[in-house]
Amino acid sequence: MNEFTLELVLAALCFGYPYVMAWYWIVGGVMFQVLRERREPPFDQPPTLADYPPVSVLVPCYNESRQVDETIAALARLAYPDFEIVAIDDGSSDDTAERLVRLAARYPRLRVVRMANNGGKATAMNFGALAARHELVACIDGDTLMDPHALTWFVRRFQNDPLIGGLTGNPRIRNRTSVIGRLQVGEFSSIVGLIKRAQSVYGTLFTASGAICAFRKRALHDVGGWSPHTITDDVDISWRLQMSGWRMAFEPKAMAWILTPETVRGLWHQRLRWSEGGTDVALRAIPALFRRRGLRMWPIWLNWFVSMLWAYSMLAMLVIWWMGGLRLGHFLTLEGFGFFPGQAGMVLAFHYLLQAMVAASLDRGYEHGIMRTLFWVVWYPIVFWLLQATTAVVGLPRAIFRRGPRGRWISPDRGFRE
Repeated sequence: MNEFTLELVLAALCFGYPYVMAWYWIVGGVMFQVLRERREPPFDQPPTLADYPPVSVLVPCYNESRQVDETIAALARLAYPDFEIVAIDDGSSDDTAERLVRLAARYPRLRVVRMANNGGKATAMNFGALAARHELVACIDGDTLMDPHALTWFVRRFQNDPLIGGLTGNPRIRNRTSVIGRLQVGEFSSIVGLIKRAQSVYGTLFTASGAICAFRKRALHDVGGWSPHTITDDVDISWRLQMSGWRMAFEPKAMAWILTPETVRGLWHQRLRWSEGGTDVALRAIPALFRRRGLRMWPIWLNWFVSMLWAYSMLAMLVIWWMGGLRLGHFLTLEGFGFFPGQAGMVLAFHYLLQAMVAASLDRGYEHGIMRTLFWVVWYPIVFWLLQATTAVVGLPRAIFRRGPRGRWISPDRGFRE
């Protein structure tokens, strides 16, 4: 392959991949809205169910002293007639366990499971599932404030499709005091929701949201529960459920409000963990892709693979630009291309803005004033595409060569709070 051909391939990957995926997500998201959302009532007016089966809500906690009170209080206000709350303290080093015990005396629905040592979120979830009394299990993080009607929407979806083994909800950002926080408001309010809508239409999800999701206990039992040997337990359980024959789906009306990192350091560690964990799952899934039930995961796997090629192509483009371009060929002289894009970049920016506008319009019924987030979404490619490419480049070798335990967790960056 001569230099000019190599440069054309890099240009096609760097600019062609985001362009194609923008339309891929737009078409899927609009199809989801037409086929499902358009016919349904607003999220705060769920329909009456013929039956309200009991539900267990699992809340794994590690050093959640600052937010566990409001998390449990929000759960106690759920507008669902029959549910229990199972909080699992995973060997916290602060006073989380003591707070949970006091909360259990206040809220009769709450039961507390205490683990002597920190075993990781997956281990805590498995203990919680064993302690759960009911077949349907909802899962949230220790900082998540669940919408009062979320359980009703989850249960309705399970009742309507017996093949669904797991559902992912619709997390929304509640801390937005910094530029990084506001950028993530636009990301979660628009881009993430659009992608999950499209993936639901196309048949497979890359991952459930660990902040708010729900499962059938039977489905969890079929795959052996959450794996303590993975970094991103939500990605791992989603892939194993789907490769075992169960379906995963997105339920946008099951909403929750979450805290996110608002520092560069916190955001870097979060996205690097996501990248490393997702890469680890995708690599370990390769043998199963050639089995009958694994064939359905090929579109998701190929999307991950091409995204990795895109990340390394972005790195190669940066290196070529930094070295002067002409030393390695004619890359900077290709019309419309380069590390600082010309015509091709303008076309890509237009299609990205179109994608963001479609995504925001689909989410208008879930968050007041969401169209104002477009101001922050337009900066998404500059900040988050660079972050995504960098974490992918770093995460791949880390996933391949990582040694030692993977499932332990530490307290994440929860952002700036009053």
